[in-house]
Amino acid sequence: MPHLTRSATASTSINQMAVNISSIRSSSNGVWEGDNPLHYAFPVLIVQTILILSVSRFLALLFKPFRQPKVIAETVGGILLGPSALGRNQEYMHRIFPEWSTPILGAVASIGLLFFLFLVGIELDISSIRRSGRRAFAIAVAGICIPLGLGVGVAFVFRKSIDGAEEVGFPQYLVFMGVALSITAFPVLARILAELKLLTTSVGETAMAAAALNDVVAWILLALAVALAGNGGGADGPHKSPLISVWVLLSVVSFVVFMMVVIKPAMKWVAQRCSPERRTSYEAYTCLTLAGVMAAGFVTDFIGVHSIFGGFVFGLTIPKEGNFAEKLMERIEDFVSELLLPLYFALSGLKTDITKIHGGAWGLLALVIAAACAGKIIGTFAVAMMLMIPLRESITLGVLMNTKGLVELIVLNIGKEMKVINDEAFAILVLMAIFTTFMTTPTVMAIYKPAGGGLSNTPHRRLASAAFSGEFRVLACVHGPGNISHSLINLLKLTRGLAANSSRLKLYIMHLLELTERSSSICMLQRLHNGGFPFVNRCESQDRVTAALTQAANGQLGRVSVRVATAISPSQTMHEDICRMAEDKAAAMILLQFHENWRRVDQMVLKEAQCSVAVLVERGFIGGEEPYEAEFCSAASTAVQNVCVVYFGGADDMAALELGGRMAEHPGAKVVVVEFGEGGCSSSLKPSSPESSSHASKLQGDQKVST
Repeated sequence: MPHLTRSATASTSINQMAVNISSIRSSSNGVWEGDNPLHYAFPVLIVQTILILSVSRFLALLFKPFRQPKVIAETVGGILLGPSALGRNQEYMHRIFPEWSTPILGAVASIGLLFFLFLVGIELDISSIRRSGRRAFAIAVAGICIPLGLGVGVAFVFRKSIDGAEEVGFPQYLVFMGVALSITAFPVLARILAELKLLTTSVGETAMAAAALNDVVAWILLALAVALAGNGGGADGPHKSPLISVWVLLSVVSFVVFMMVVIKPAMKWVAQRCSPERRTSYEAYTCLTLAGVMAAGFVTDFIGVHSIFGGFVFGLTIPKEGNFAEKLMERIEDFVSELLLPLYFALSGLKTDITKIHGGAWGLLALVIAAACAGKIIGTFAVAMMLMIPLRESITLGVLMNTKGLVELIVLNIGKEMKVINDEAFAILVLMAIFTTFMTTPTVMAIYKPAGGGLSNTPHRRLASAAFSGEFRVLACVHGPGNISHSLINLLKLTRGLAANSSRLKLYIMHLLELTERSSSICMLQRLHNGGFPFVNRCESQDRVTAALTQAANGQLGRVSVRVATAISPSQTMHEDICRMAEDKAAAMILLQFHENWRRVDQMVLKEAQCSVAVLVERGFIGGEEPYEAEFCSAASTAVQNVCVVYFGGADDMAALELGGRMAEHPGAKVVVVEFGEGGCSSSLKPSSPESSSHASKLQGDQKVST
């Protein structure tokens, strides 16, 4: 409740009167002057934000073992904070979530929603829909038409069973109900597929293409529903001329055409101006783009459809080529996704009053869940089987296409704002969205495993026996483009082998990038995928790692083949990608760079890898941002690299000794072998172990070894 005066009597009596929101002050004068901060807009907004973020983060940790998207935690958190749970205490609601504060919280959350839909538009690659082929198109059509048909029956039942539902125009109610049942949440689906490492499988690619087409059609239907609802379709709205809806739709079509014909080429020009080759500052163009998002939102709201439609269409105009889109997302997505968007979905939970669902209405919840699942899963499954897709993949596609989540909640909130859906129907549909999204990940994990998904139990391969077709294969892992060090390159050069009978070095450089729920992660996945996971391709990108290694391979290393791969995974499962990559490429050794933030990944690779693992620890580069500066070591360099091999015995030390043998062939390296036996440190020139004597002899023959 706002503190309109400093009088305690006034602040008490305001509970019983309607509040003029224009008279609400933004901030208080402080408790020392007798003001209660909870009677003012901005302090209340701060308290609400802190409470929502704290509860949603706590629930996200609880749901993490089930691999649930954050939208589930945020919506459930709002339900717990709202009238369904804590909100049953009226004193709590009046203090923390008073009615006069709802428009303020909603306005701030709507800004986040506008920019989130802009990010969704950037993620959505229209060209991928054109390339999707017959399979994805047929699955998308089935996933839309069948739930829409079931939505007609559900709409009839709801209108007969829920009080007040018949006051809404039937076309408006039907369209909103059909969209609620037929929509597939493209952003949530992309994150589920990426986390389950299915994004580049045939199932994942088909699901993504079908969901993208489904998303576009759903937003068109939503614009139609909003236009119809604006024509007096709401329960409390006056009925207007049907021509208004026609003018709204014509205006929307004109807006979309203008954005694609005029704004899209302009944004392509902006992206070219911001290319790395031009070295142009991003600030001015970023500000221009963000202002464009707000302007597009205003125009669509002015037309008569929701402002988020403008943000979504503006996102479609951003070119997907180059790094402009990625840089743009990096600058805004954290603020939007981590702060503003949780407020919107928590607000959805705050609007959800489960106590409004009475007796027989719980049967309606079961009905709508069954209709949503049947329409999506059975419809997609039937079409997939007709397209000769294998049984298990067909079922998986059906479950994936049933993902609802955040887009569903957006549709429901708009329906509630337009007075098309009342409190009881809103609560039922929100619970349906939560249930269908919650079931997706566990169900897919239970029924589908991509080929090659597990690690084999093959015996540990030694360096000497792992050479494949005369090649010594090394997988070097780099934690992002900024973490390459000259010491890593020096080490790789020393191991390339210069002797005539030495095997050729084949080097795989693997970028390790952590998968998050950020839009840039998903866009990077879509851009980099090359038909497999991890994403493997030749040295074609222009980042620092590839540029340095390409230069070394072309001029300095010689006898070295360099390939670059990228693995984008959650940190909990990144070691699986590393070990699988080493296994697929028959790597003799995995080379890791020690980093404080990636210690768990290193430990799991050491535990799970089926080949030798080396960890490079640099005292000048432990958890730092800048690479350790060192001179490149070339064959012509006068600097001598001193290498010490400590030998205690065993398979790991044998691998180290064999690696030292390769280094000893380099003219810029001096290898020292220190052997420890039962009697202490040995001073003999040959190790006492019979199986290592041949390697020591080889090292001594190069006259660069002391023991």
